[in-house]
Amino acid sequence: MPKPVALKLAVCSLLVLSQAVSASATETTTKHVVLITIDGLRWQEVFAGADERLLSRETGGVRDVDKIRNEFWAESPLERRTRLMPFLWEVIAKKGQLFGDVDAASVVRVTNGRYFSYPGYNEILCGFGDETIDSNAKRPNKNITVLEWLNQNVRYRSRVAAFGSWDVFPYILNQERSGIYVNSGWQDLEVFDDERDRKQWNQLANSLPRVWTGVRYDAFTARGATEYLRVKRPRVLYVALGETDDWAHDGRYDLYLDAALRSDQYIQELWDTCQRLDEYRNKTTFVITTDHGRGDVRDGWKSHGVSVPGSEYIWIAVLGPDTEAIGQRMNVTVTQSQVAATVAALLGEDFSALDSRIAPPIPGIINGSEK
Repeated sequence: MPKPVALKLAVCSLLVLSQAVSASATETTTKHVVLITIDGLRWQEVFAGADERLLSRETGGVRDVDKIRNEFWAESPLERRTRLMPFLWEVIAKKGQLFGDVDAASVVRVTNGRYFSYPGYNEILCGFGDETIDSNAKRPNKNITVLEWLNQNVRYRSRVAAFGSWDVFPYILNQERSGIYVNSGWQDLEVFDDERDRKQWNQLANSLPRVWTGVRYDAFTARGATEYLRVKRPRVLYVALGETDDWAHDGRYDLYLDAALRSDQYIQELWDTCQRLDEYRNKTTFVITTDHGRGDVRDGWKSHGVSVPGSEYIWIAVLGPDTEAIGQRMNVTVTQSQVAATVAALLGEDFSALDSRIAPPIPGIINGSEK
């Protein structure tokens, strides 16, 4: 067979396969997905609020105990968790789904066996744990993320973007190969509706003292992501918040709680922004999770990893037009690796077809799928 003819047949075969994969996916109302991660935020706080054992200077490094107790403590865990994350519990829990309350037999497990950031983000974004990723070193990810895969599709090309507080995200997302827009670390924010706002935010970021050289404050990440959404209108936006993990490592439980509350506020601001835009209103799904758990003993809350029991347990929340308002999902076990295919499935795409290692979407997230 002449080479030009063979090439044409190969191209046609690929197009047919691509159409078949797309056709096999479920038709959804969701046209946009916002994936959000809150680094190292424990399921214990998400489902039960502030831990009284840590509301002290001795165990939690709390500087003003009365102030923190006033803000976050209540006898009822239901009230505590609502004080900590009001949008999660007053909106998402009522209109969406939550997974990960181990005490209610709702388990979300990390499968990568490492239980720290780079392996966790790889698992979230690529759909499987990779044992060869054994550090947080700035090495380009050899695996293809769901963001890169979507960006290769003409329906999403140049409409996929990521904002991260941690400066390793350009490597996790392999920005050079994937072509995804990534803004992370202390990089200047570039896209604003108002040029004066852009200059003011960057001047502020460059004038503040920096507690961490590789992690910017979440306020800048969240504002940059919100402005980008308003101006560029991406179909897929990834927002990776980081302060919770860093304040925990620093032994400051008070600032860890503050960061969790602010994260909830940033999520609400993003959601409200979507509801104000015709293109996004009632056509956007939020998927929220974390990269790893933490320990649950006196000092274990500061750390995570193979040597820290409990680091393998995380949580997931979903809110959007295709997701039934069940609230807390009980008596269920899912994995971190299912997030990537879930993001794709919400858009009517089948990411699992790319690689046999990729875990399937979480059952019951999309109306009509098996619970």
